[in-house]
Amino acid sequence: MIKKIVLLFTVIVLASCSSSKPAIATTKKAAVHQTRTAAAKKPVYSKPTAKYPSTNNTTEVIQSTSKTVVTSDLINNYILQFKDIAIGNMKTYGIPASIILAQGILESGAGRGDLALEANNHFGIKCHKDWLGESVRHDDDSAQECFRKYPEAAESYRDHALFLVGKKRYEALFTLEKDDYKAWAKGLRAAGYATDPKYPDKLVSYIERYNLHQYDCQVTGRNYVPINTSAPARSSSSVANSDPKINMNSYDPNSYEVQKGDTLYSISKKFNLLVDDLKRKNNLTDNAISIGQRLKVK
Repeated sequence: MIKKIVLLFTVIVLASCSSSKPAIATTKKAAVHQTRTAAAKKPVYSKPTAKYPSTNNTTEVIQSTSKTVVTSDLINNYILQFKDIAIGNMKTYGIPASIILAQGILESGAGRGDLALEANNHFGIKCHKDWLGESVRHDDDSAQECFRKYPEAAESYRDHALFLVGKKRYEALFTLEKDDYKAWAKGLRAAGYATDPKYPDKLVSYIERYNLHQYDCQVTGRNYVPINTSAPARSSSSVANSDPKINMNSYDPNSYEVQKGDTLYSISKKFNLLVDDLKRKNNLTDNAISIGQRLKVK
């Protein structure tokens, strides 16, 4: 009897061990399968790309009355801010708007130079004997020279025009064609406006890189042909159709940079404007715009 009980117990134990092994194997296989499935379903993340591609925002150093580091975006925004004043001064005083803007960029470091920030002096004009307004001291050709100070930048632009008109040594400039910016650049240097022998080349470089001659043509009514097609300029036809993008301009939220596919109508709809209002804000006489051109929208 005892042998039968022992035998029965042995059989039960063996049966129990035999039944447990497949269960363990099944559990391992399931775990492995589950791990592999999870790994297969795990999303693979790639490096995100920018929604809006960056523009070619180059950096340069402007050396005038101070050393200033600027970007092409800063220069473009400077032009946008003061082009209307330059056009007005060309109409009133006969100085090419392109020359006015190029001098402003160079002399003020696109509005970021010490004199521009401290005294609203955008043309490096010194006090001279006839100056009765406020002044500041600044190191230039000599230590602590006297420079004119203005309540606002627009006054500096006006005084620049009066300065050229009122000085006898600049008389020869006004015998030149109003929109001959190369002759004006050389004439300013010859008349003693600047001592830098490369001054004319620097002015011409800004005019041609940023298509400033277009503003001369707006006054004279002559056809304008862009020299630098990547810079803001008006063309003879509107931009070809494509998917327009909102400009991500971090410097001037009140302006918009024309993208491929834009028209005045599409831009006016983006900013809830009438086309006529958009044209008036930007002194446009027709519907022609070009890629890279900056428009006032507010």
